[in-house]
Order: sequence, then C-alpha cells, then structure tokens
Amino acid sequence: MDIIKENISKISEEIAQKFGFFIVEIIFRGDQRKRIIEVFVDGEKNISADDLAQISREINSVIEGQNLIKESYRLDVSTPGVERPLKYLKQFPKHINRNFEITYKSGDVEKTITGKLLGIKGEELTFLSEKNNLIVEFKNITKAKVLISFS
Repeated sequence: MDIIKENISKISEEIAQKFGFFIVEIIFRGDQRKRIIEVFVDGEKNISADDLAQISREINSVIEGQNLIKESYRLDVSTPGVERPLKYLKQFPKHINRNFEITYKSGDVEKTITGKLLGIKGEELTFLSEKNNLIVEFKNITKAKVLISFS
C-alpha cells in the first residue's frame, strides 16, 4: 500500500499544481473493503467548488486509468477548512486582516497570542495583538489557526 500512497500523493500534487494550487495533506484511511482518500488542497487564491470538483475528477481518472486501487474506495477532495492550522507560509497572504491564534517559539519559551495578521514581509509576519505590533518569523510558528469572526 505504501507505493500506492506514494503514487497517489505524487499524482495529486501534480494535478493540484496544474490548477495553481498545492496539497496541504493527504490522509489514507479505511480498510481493504472501503478505502477513503482525503486530499486537502489550498492555494494563494481562494478555491472554488468547481476547482475542487475538477481536481477530484482528474485524480480519480488517473487512479482508475492506472488501476492503482483494485478494491472499492472513496476520494474526497476539499480545502483544509478553518479548523485546521495553516502549515505553509504561502497560505497566509489571503488571510491578511483576519484574526489568528498563533503559538510560536520565543527563545526557549513557547507563547500563544491572539492577533490580527497585518502583513507579511519575506518570512516575517506582523500581528496586531493587544494594541502592539508583534513580528514573528514563520520558522518560529508552531501552530497558526485562523479564528472565525461573525462581524
């Protein structure tokens, strides 16, 4: 199954890139009777339902065309959703002016703050937290989650 996972991961990455997106995570679960493949796609721009449907159709077409999975399976292609932490720097720009909860390393200490992402310069992200600007290097962020706002 590992070679199958590698092949599906590579295929998914190539297809996502073709549409201008990237893979955040692929989860394989289930058993031989019913495999479930979850492909989480993100991009520097927003992704539409049509984009996801096209990516899903192409991945599915290659899996079936190459007969990679012989048993029954379900392919789910979606965006990570706001409940999942951001993993890559290129996920942040579209969230400028949104509130975040971030955990980051400051020396030997890990700190957590809530703040609005004001901007990004190179690898540095600027957050407004409690009326103070805080600059955090991306490499020091251990967890970053967009907060849902109902305003």
